[in-house]
Amino acid sequence: MKSRKLSRKRQRATIVGAAAASVVAGAALLPNWSAGAANVAADPKVDASTKATFQRLADAVFTDRTDALVDNDESKRKASRFSGDVRLSSTQTHAEKAALSQLESRKARLASLGEKYSAANTTVSLDRTQLKGRHAKVTVTETTTLTYDEAKGTEPKTTGFVAHHELTFKADRKGDWQLTGVRDTDDGVAVNQVATTPLVATPMTGDTAPPSATRSATTRPAPSKPKNFSATGYDYKAMAAYAAKYWKNYNPAYPDFNGEGAGGDCTNFVSQSLKAGGWKHVPGYTNDFHKWFGNADIQSDSFVGVNEFSWFALSSKRVTSLANVYQADVGDVLQMDFNKDGSKDHTMIVTYRSPQGVPYVSYHSTNTYNRSLASIIASYPNAAYYAYRT
Repeated sequence: MKSRKLSRKRQRATIVGAAAASVVAGAALLPNWSAGAANVAADPKVDASTKATFQRLADAVFTDRTDALVDNDESKRKASRFSGDVRLSSTQTHAEKAALSQLESRKARLASLGEKYSAANTTVSLDRTQLKGRHAKVTVTETTTLTYDEAKGTEPKTTGFVAHHELTFKADRKGDWQLTGVRDTDDGVAVNQVATTPLVATPMTGDTAPPSATRSATTRPAPSKPKNFSATGYDYKAMAAYAAKYWKNYNPAYPDFNGEGAGGDCTNFVSQSLKAGGWKHVPGYTNDFHKWFGNADIQSDSFVGVNEFSWFALSSKRVTSLANVYQADVGDVLQMDFNKDGSKDHTMIVTYRSPQGVPYVSYHSTNTYNRSLASIIASYPNAAYYAYRT
């Protein structure tokens, strides 16, 4: 999340729009209410059948987005599982075509980096439906797993994430429903997320001279930088084990900042993982970036804020900057500045490093486990990256 000086979280990322291309030809949902005067239906009531149709369409939307990343011939791609009768608005139809095009390009970039997905599974559950007149707002939870193609030895076989979305529907004069918008309500980086809004740099206050992180290269192969796992006294396996345990099911011993306003839980999660591996509290004022502490009741800005974490970690000498992101190993930390405005936006922790030299990261907002760094870079090729040896 962003700097916490003025806002405890960063600007939200917003999906431009996505829906299943195969749904476009769907017929309008026949209204189950009586038409009013002048051939205008009364304001619709969303019954269980309509909710189920909304849920199936949402499932199709995100299934098609995920399938666009899978390395199968177009003719072999499974058909969308949507079988309902809600259709897309014309605007959303164009947005979906653009979204799938983005994801196809991302798949090509992934292939150039040596990564492919051989299979995927996406399921969507409906959490809540709100109706106001002819407008419906539907919140859903997406659970997606992608299978790495030709994973070898101890390499992760899959990567997965849990994401939350808001879909908007509108009924026309006849009472026919249309999907008009899709919005990501998490504050993170999902594998199949298609776009983000520009993020505004948070003005820096307080200490006038916090340390500056050195930007890391993203080229391969990276110069050798082996990690000495016994030099610091930290337990890096414990850091990775903590992330594996709590990437999806949050630790109730800490607050959950996911989805609260313009921010997320990414740095909070990484700090917890580092603490599990031996990082000790440095008590003091919450807004002093030289301090670092967090529990259920209180957290320093450096424990939960992206920029403050970087300032603390560098000034305390607990980390050093890595010249290349591909040098990162288990327990190391990576950060991203999506629009290169100088204010970092996202924090991740390395939970595995392959024999081929590819780090895999886990993070909150969106909750993700063992996603390859190659996938991150393919998805955000224009971001600035910062890697820290812990």
